[in-house]
Amino acid sequence: MTVDVAQELAVFLRACRERLAPAEAGLVRAGRARRTPGLRREEVAELAGVSVDYVIRLEQGRGLRPSGEVLEALARALQLSDDEHAYVFDLTRQWTAVRRQPQPESSSLAALVQAVSPLPAMLINHRFDIRAWNPELAVLMLNFANVPPERRNAMVLCTLEPAFFDYYTDRERVIREGIADLRAAWAAHADDEGLADLVRTLCDESREFAGLWARRDVKVKSTGRKRLNHPDVGRLTIEYDVLTPLGDTAQRLIVYRAVDAASQQALDRIAAMVSAGDRALAG
Repeated sequence: MTVDVAQELAVFLRACRERLAPAEAGLVRAGRARRTPGLRREEVAELAGVSVDYVIRLEQGRGLRPSGEVLEALARALQLSDDEHAYVFDLTRQWTAVRRQPQPESSSLAALVQAVSPLPAMLINHRFDIRAWNPELAVLMLNFANVPPERRNAMVLCTLEPAFFDYYTDRERVIREGIADLRAAWAAHADDEGLADLVRTLCDESREFAGLWARRDVKVKSTGRKRLNHPDVGRLTIEYDVLTPLGDTAQRLIVYRAVDAASQQALDRIAAMVSAGDRALAG
């Protein structure tokens, strides 16, 4: 097993407890001064209806395997988001024989990437490997055909590739959100050695990634916005939608579009550059 479930669950639940303010949990009371801003273990135990000793043992990773009912109670007590709730249950699924069956990559999805032109689009898997892209995406971001396959990964490029350091004007937020999404995939595919190797490599090669990974933020992205500093068309702001086939969380189609008139003009220029290149190849 790639993930030590007991230890990861222990660290995650402790992090969630420490970042939840007592006032948010309705626990503002007179009493001794707090040394930390989060909830105390006894408060979590009270809210979840379990013993303090159980919470202590759980946070110490001492071999407990909480039932679904206990996990639900802890999720409510810690006010976990839907994505954090799913993360906890994805982690504990690894204790059972249940595994997510890998889905074959879909050629129809790769064809759809081309069909949505002139909107830039790409297809990624749960490891953020870039599996397909259209010509507009290659001009908007990078011609991935020139990138070695082992480096053709959105998180690797965003985190380690110097060409991307100034490409995102809000790069720290982009990386932080990407890591929160990657952590959800890491729990859902805990037996994926390739994903585990990717995380180890990024932690080893990027202090920034390692620090953000240790925060244990979890949030699956379905839409978002990025501000770009493109070398040819200048600054633009794009929105993106993440489309996931039903029953297959391992493949995601990402489609980009402009958020304002100036950004649309920039995308129109990119489409014209693609068209000019196609005509040059045809001529």
